[in-house]
Amino acid sequence: MYFFADFVLDTDRAELRRVDGSATRLRPKTLELFKLLVQNSHRVLGKEELMEAIWPGIHVGEDSLFQCIREIRVALGDARREMVQVISGRGYLFALDVTTEQAASGTAEPRQQETKPDRKSRRGLSLVAVAASVLSVMALIGFALHGNSLFAPSRVVVVLQSIVDTDASPEGVALARDIASELVKGFSRIDGIHLIVREGETVPALHGGAALDLRYELKRDPLNWILQARLIDTANQEIQAVAETSASEADRPRLIQRLAAGIGYPLGLRLSELQEPEERAATPSAVAIRQAVASINQTTRERFGTARAILEQNLAEDPDNVELQIALAGLHLRGMQMNWYDPAQSAVAEQDAAALLKGALASRPRSLPVLDAYCRFLTVTNQFTESLVVCARALTVNPWDGTALYNLGLTQLQLGRFDDALASFLEAERYDTPEVSRWTWLLGAGWANLLLGRNEEAATFLQRSIAITAGSGRPYLLLAAAYQRLGRAREAREALAKAMEMRPGSTARNVALPTRNASNTFLAGSNAIIHTLMEIGLPSGTPR
Repeated sequence: MYFFADFVLDTDRAELRRVDGSATRLRPKTLELFKLLVQNSHRVLGKEELMEAIWPGIHVGEDSLFQCIREIRVALGDARREMVQVISGRGYLFALDVTTEQAASGTAEPRQQETKPDRKSRRGLSLVAVAASVLSVMALIGFALHGNSLFAPSRVVVVLQSIVDTDASPEGVALARDIASELVKGFSRIDGIHLIVREGETVPALHGGAALDLRYELKRDPLNWILQARLIDTANQEIQAVAETSASEADRPRLIQRLAAGIGYPLGLRLSELQEPEERAATPSAVAIRQAVASINQTTRERFGTARAILEQNLAEDPDNVELQIALAGLHLRGMQMNWYDPAQSAVAEQDAAALLKGALASRPRSLPVLDAYCRFLTVTNQFTESLVVCARALTVNPWDGTALYNLGLTQLQLGRFDDALASFLEAERYDTPEVSRWTWLLGAGWANLLLGRNEEAATFLQRSIAITAGSGRPYLLLAAAYQRLGRAREAREALAKAMEMRPGSTARNVALPTRNASNTFLAGSNAIIHTLMEIGLPSGTPR
């Protein structure tokens, strides 16, 4: 372990902890980079040196390094970049004094520093020291007022009990074992919980903390395997959540992932709610949001206006309502994507959506709906570095979140990493949660395959997406291009006509995604698709 300021970097647990007990889980590569910076504190490490150390023998772009650096700064709260500094033209420097666990206890000599921190670094250190002192004083006051429960573990303890297999056949026993392994893998990726795996034992309530038993039962009917789960508070035996899912025996290649994700996703949602400061009661805004979403899903400009009016009126009456904030931000994004705003209106809508989502995230930083909405916003507005971080953060709250995987895939797509994007879309398709977003990762898989020149596979995924929902014109546009490349001209024209019906006014100039920050590889592939569509009859949009 490494100690610096009011932090502990625990490499065994892959997390960064503060003195108040809060912890941030780190991805493996981020942990490796963090450890290297900490071990070389006050020494400048060049980009090439870091990339060779973290990705030896593998060619990766600098965006991989930038993503890890950003995650480290987010974990440290280093918004001013005073702890992890950029030394222009040279590399990165970790500007805090570091000791090992042994040195922290006073039994070892502090290590000699190779250079002295500059004035900016010393200012950062002094600010951190002041913050640590304030936290210490607050902790002492809290202890005097509330007793030693202040220092109890802040993370929720989740105990995975063994799966009860009512089928009891050799096949059922093997399936139960594989599902348990998949669940352990998934829940261990959730930030903010302490996972314990036990068989048939009840965990006593923890003083000052929360402990939850997670119990499962696997059943079989003639056609399906059924998995049921309950999340039980060990303190009072109250059931905090119930989940049930089923998967067909015919879907054998994805059976384990589908069953695990089917109960993992809703339970992960509930765990994130339990980690928020207080439970939220249902509000009248829920009705307004349902009405707005119903209008949005009709995809007409008139209903779009109705939905916007509903949300804006309710938000004016309840300006701090997070659900309304993310619903209106989502509506703005839909209007931008469907070309229902002119350029000036689109710029204003983007600013409004950004302000709404930043406010929502500040209010509820662990909320999956908020993280998903912000992840999507950053992806749609081509803020790719930020979207990689936020989408990855959403997956640390709920690793079965297909919505975050879809937006992560879209970011990878526009960065020209088509194979990575396809892998993200297919992972979401294996989990198939949440069900309401199912059509999106099928769209993404079709899009990636089309860019990779796999037109038959593209058409299959796009047909499946449209069969679930025809709520967007883009699947039809991509399907038209796939059909044309496969020599199916009549079907290509029909698909394009359907897209134009849903997105009137579409031209070669406005159907593509924004080009800002997109890679040349993606732009070339996207332009090729547009040229294919123009062969079928998509208007050029060029003034005559």
